[in-house]
Amino acid sequence: MPEDDKTSSHNTPLYTLHGMWCTSCALAVEGALARLPGVIGVSVHYPTATVWVKGAQEAVDLTELAPVVKRLGYRLTELEAVDDAHDCLEQESRYLTLRLLVGAVFGMWTMLASLLIYVGALPSASIEQVVAWISGAFALPVVVYSGLPFYRAGWRTLLAKRPGMDVLVSLGAIGAMSVSIGLLWRGSAEVYFDTAVMLIVLLLVGRLVETLCRHRGLKALDALALPDAAISAWQKGAWVLLPINDVAAGTHVKLAPGELVTLDGILDAPGWIDTASLTGESLPRHFSAGQRVYAGCRYLGTTPLIMQVTAGVGKRRLDRLRHEMRRYQAQKGQLQKLADRFAAWLSPLALVLSLVTLLGALLVGLGWEDALVRALSVLVVACPCAVGLAVPLASLAGSGQAMQQGIALRDPAALEILARIRSVALDKTGTLTTGCHAVLHWQARDGIDEHTLQHKLTSAVAGSEHPLAQALARWSGGQDQQSFQPSIEDVDEFPGQGRRVRLVNGECLMIGSAGWLTRQQVDVPSQAEEAALAFASQVMLADESGWLATFYLTDQPVDDAELSVKHLLGSGYLVAMISGDRQGAVSWVGERVGLVREACYAQRSPEAKARLLRGLPSPTLFVGDGLNDTLSLAAADAGIAPLSASEAAREGASAQLMTPGIGGIVKLLSIAKRTRRVMEQNLFFSALYNTLALGVVVVMAIPPLIAVLAMAISSLSVTLNAARLAWSEPDS
Repeated sequence: MPEDDKTSSHNTPLYTLHGMWCTSCALAVEGALARLPGVIGVSVHYPTATVWVKGAQEAVDLTELAPVVKRLGYRLTELEAVDDAHDCLEQESRYLTLRLLVGAVFGMWTMLASLLIYVGALPSASIEQVVAWISGAFALPVVVYSGLPFYRAGWRTLLAKRPGMDVLVSLGAIGAMSVSIGLLWRGSAEVYFDTAVMLIVLLLVGRLVETLCRHRGLKALDALALPDAAISAWQKGAWVLLPINDVAAGTHVKLAPGELVTLDGILDAPGWIDTASLTGESLPRHFSAGQRVYAGCRYLGTTPLIMQVTAGVGKRRLDRLRHEMRRYQAQKGQLQKLADRFAAWLSPLALVLSLVTLLGALLVGLGWEDALVRALSVLVVACPCAVGLAVPLASLAGSGQAMQQGIALRDPAALEILARIRSVALDKTGTLTTGCHAVLHWQARDGIDEHTLQHKLTSAVAGSEHPLAQALARWSGGQDQQSFQPSIEDVDEFPGQGRRVRLVNGECLMIGSAGWLTRQQVDVPSQAEEAALAFASQVMLADESGWLATFYLTDQPVDDAELSVKHLLGSGYLVAMISGDRQGAVSWVGERVGLVREACYAQRSPEAKARLLRGLPSPTLFVGDGLNDTLSLAAADAGIAPLSASEAAREGASAQLMTPGIGGIVKLLSIAKRTRRVMEQNLFFSALYNTLALGVVVVMAIPPLIAVLAMAISSLSVTLNAARLAWSEPDS
């Protein structure tokens, strides 16, 4: 998305447009809304039937826009739910199927009758005349009933002064019928009823395939949907079953063993949670009391667990992702805008060329019959439906493919930028690393075994919320050893320095920095490893006998960091790590994941991060998770937020990883390249077809039936090429 869209104070609502039949309808509505005062940006996305409008608040209000759209014959409403969008597509599919069945059943007899005439299989001219009339009779239901949506859409686009494909289709079908009836009236059996039938039937087939592709694109959002099951909630002093839609934030709910978490909330007690459906983690995680759990996880405990709801239906993390994805789908990238411009001028050009062809044929001495046939072929062959569908269907298919790989693409238009990325900049903490410290090395005084040390350490850090203390508790097993309960009499906290713990048995333990222990009159030994482990956080433990142990902790890289960075470097990307952390820690992580020291930038403020990012070869991609990364996400051409990202980082990113680690970056870049390749293929071949075909039919006679087949094949090839991207197996 352009940078000014990120920072603009203009309103950018998203609406649903009903009654669209093709991309020409989308262009007609887009053109009408763009001409309204106060509107500075409009994007109508045909595959998702959504309208994105940008402008002053009063100008983009539904009450101002709906009457304009209604005059064109369409209907604009508030953004409908994904389930409603599915229902609309189901109805549209049935609508198309019925008209296609009518076209196929009656058109089959028209084609058979025309074939008998073409191959000369009939014994006399009088019988050919009768069969020609029969051909026209069977073509009439196809042209009148099955072709009605084309005529309606053509008229609407004419009203909007944006004639498109449906105008050409309508003129082609009506022209073929008119020319054929005129020939029959003159006694000729060389009719073109089959042209009108083929034009309508083949385009209906293409529209039905398009609808199925649109259905598949919406199903990508279904990956974020949860069942509407009843939930056990605490109401008026008792546990009652409530519909999930009636459970509000602040309500306490009970999770049964094995139950799917359907609302966001905070745990009242610790428990094991399976996050596989949401994050793809193969092993369950132990969540502490007070930790936030998101809808989509599953509780694996053996006893019921209480959770306080923080977000009800419609406001959950998954709901926000679904809404954001639909919002950004409505915005077009550079290739889509190019396709729209091409389709917009192609239709008027075809109308002009058709008229010129008619007049030119008459001037060179051709009869009215031949002249009309040539003009008809021009109208048929120029239908720009393939051009209009070239980009949006590929973009929608790429978005669905990303969702299958665990990547929520908030801005499908970013696929075009991601396919051209040259530089990838990564934040350190929470992106390349887990964000949680772990014990890298420890050293204890003589005579202290590991088991004794762990028991003392568990007592020293019990109840502490400090991240390093929690990391030490994990190492000592204090969080998992339910049987061991340290008997603590008193705790003195010294924020940022250390803590003193007095046990019931009278023993005193101190844990903290070396400087704080020194001030507590503890003789701290010099550590030989200190220089080599300068990148790590140092914590010391002491008892009444003096120094007991030293622990070195560091934020470890995520499991797939090294493999992902090597893959990016091997693919030709310039990869850098930009962090606000100290140089030692940044260099150590860089070395672990395979980055050279020169590519690791430490102690950078948010402003310095953004400036450094702008100096990298563009287009640039930034991956970050914190508030300090939002400026860099805005400065980059595209941004990705990892699974644990803050709300601010997610808002500023084009995509969010739904699985742990950074392997999703490699997958997304690969999907983006494939998607852009399909976009370019569709756009190139559809534009080439229309340009060459128009030139051919102007200078030489091509039967309208051949023109119909060529136009339909072009449209279907674009649709199937996009479907190939959607239906292909995801890369491993």
